Amino acid sequence: MSDEKKIDISAQSIDPTTIELLEKAAADGINTVFDRAAATKACPIGSTAACCKSCFMGPCRLTGKTEVGLCGATRATVAARNYARDVASGGAAHSDHGRDMALTLLAACEGHAPDYKIKDTAKLMAVAKMLDVETEGREVNEIGKDVALVALDNFSSTRKELSYVTRAPQKRQEIWRNLGIVPRGIDREVVEVMHRTTAGVDQDAEHIMNHAMRCALADGWGGSMLGTDISDILFGTPGPVKGRANFGVLANDEVNVVIHGHHPTLSMMLVEAANDPEVLEYAKSKGANGVNLAGICCTANEILMREGVPLLGNFLSQELAMVTGAVEAMVVDIQCVMEGLVEVAKSYHTDIISTSPKAKITGSIYMEFEEERALEQAKNILKRAIDNYPNRKETMIPNYVDNLIAGFSHEYINYMLGGSFRQSLRPLIDNIANGRIRGAAGVVGCNNVRVLPQDDNQVKIVKEMIKNDILVVTTGCNAIANAKMGLLTPEVMDMCGPGLREICETVGIPPVIHMGSCVDNSRILTVLAQCATEGGLGDDIGGGPAIGFAPEWMSEKAVCIGTYVVASGVNTWMVGPHPYSNSPEVVELMEKGYKEKVGASLYFEPDVDKAIADGIRAIDEARAGLKLEPYDPEKFKKSDTYYPSDYTGADVFDENRYSRSGT
Repeated sequence: MSDEKKIDISAQSIDPTTIELLEKAAADGINTVFDRAAATKACPIGSTAACCKSCFMGPCRLTGKTEVGLCGATRATVAARNYARDVASGGAAHSDHGRDMALTLLAACEGHAPDYKIKDTAKLMAVAKMLDVETEGREVNEIGKDVALVALDNFSSTRKELSYVTRAPQKRQEIWRNLGIVPRGIDREVVEVMHRTTAGVDQDAEHIMNHAMRCALADGWGGSMLGTDISDILFGTPGPVKGRANFGVLANDEVNVVIHGHHPTLSMMLVEAANDPEVLEYAKSKGANGVNLAGICCTANEILMREGVPLLGNFLSQELAMVTGAVEAMVVDIQCVMEGLVEVAKSYHTDIISTSPKAKITGSIYMEFEEERALEQAKNILKRAIDNYPNRKETMIPNYVDNLIAGFSHEYINYMLGGSFRQSLRPLIDNIANGRIRGAAGVVGCNNVRVLPQDDNQVKIVKEMIKNDILVVTTGCNAIANAKMGLLTPEVMDMCGPGLREICETVGIPPVIHMGSCVDNSRILTVLAQCATEGGLGDDIGGGPAIGFAPEWMSEKAVCIGTYVVASGVNTWMVGPHPYSNSPEVVELMEKGYKEKVGASLYFEPDVDKAIADGIRAIDEARAGLKLEPYDPEKFKKSDTYYPSDYTGADVFDENRYSRSGT
């Protein structure tokens, strides 16, 4: 690496383990995403949506004095097309995840995938009711099959409204219908975006952006929500689980297998295979004490909240996992997987094992995962990793681990707040209304190497929210960032404002609630809808004291998520550069136009401090609009509650450490 391309390692992350491993990577001559970001400038044309590639008379650059493309397309049309295509791509990714879950459920119920069973029959019955599937006097697998078929029909339908539209508050449904943006079949909305944004088709920015909302809603209230529900049916609805996070979860004396991607059908089966006596004996035959699993990105959240498998890291951690020298295999499937993994792996002994027919990676070891023989294949994958263990050389595992509590489904939050007698969000609603809790913030999303230091925005926003008595729900890579920084434990109450702390102590909820993977943002929508249905905070999601943040967003999926959250009525801040800023008209449509239509704005804000201040102001304005009691932190006394050691002590986390060593 030349001198001019060297990075200031200390400025790359707030996570000390990342710094430690970046120093080792530099010493080993390894080029990581951090180095590539320093050496490669973002395209100044594409980064503001100033580039039109809808036909091959161009591409046209709408910069400087150039106001229109060769066909006459304006800056607004071009930026709106680029935005809508980002929404469609992101929605397609998350919704295809949901489709795969429906296909797995169908295969399991028909007997074609015998290693998968329905684990949560109560969730199945609840979903069946929402999908109008008959349950009386029927076998579980019969019900599950029909649930899967109705779910799949939600993808292919061309006219019918999505089944889950009715889960939104009635007022919100009316807003969507009046705007003509109630989603139909998920696939139809994605395809229609692609058609509308083809050269010579839709040439009105506002019209294009209206359909972008429709497509996004098809994901949030369709593909993602179905994916979450079906995952719960197959693998169990999450409840609180103890866990651990950061690179210190790797084991020197065990076969380390990192699971990376998004699909729980593979990751959950690898967890089962890691418990198999045959696999454990095979590991011991190669000199290892067992098999140790750890996760990266959204599949990490899936296996954490259901099985307690530790979190290794978030998106920007993936290459550094191999730099430890302690990872025998990284098993990947779909989404957020860097092609650079293969190049880094060449300098270490790690096998990169790709498994999805949708995501083959040149240079990886390809072991296509087939659900029909899922457990057998999972065992074969682990055995290959075990075979690689004798090839391990010198290791450097950072001695840093944080404890965490994760896995709060919306079902468990209901139980936690209302008990088994009357499951309800009422305590939460009442204490937002009386001002003990100022409001709520969903803080979600990716890592972005253009937004440095890594995890700084993630943690800063969360800390500022809870300090100001704002309850936080978190998913995806933000949840992992919080885990690495110790923000997913009860002790974080020391950082809370007095009102939020009082309620969290009384009810027994943490101030930062882990709700799962990025697909599980649908759980947040469900909670918001229920708050509106129960009353006390208005009769709609919109207008309530709730906001959204994506502190380091980078993916098209994040654009789609931000759009469906806004279309559902929640003001949302995407922190970082504005990717559509070449058109002031499009910026205004996102901020003011969406506000007029759906009651919320989509902001792309590079200044994190401004985003925080604006978000808090939006909560206060919503409180005033609902005529709630004004928020006053002086009304509530900070307690000196002592947390028993049997709840928060390190020994509790250590005694059930996820390890299949049998020792």
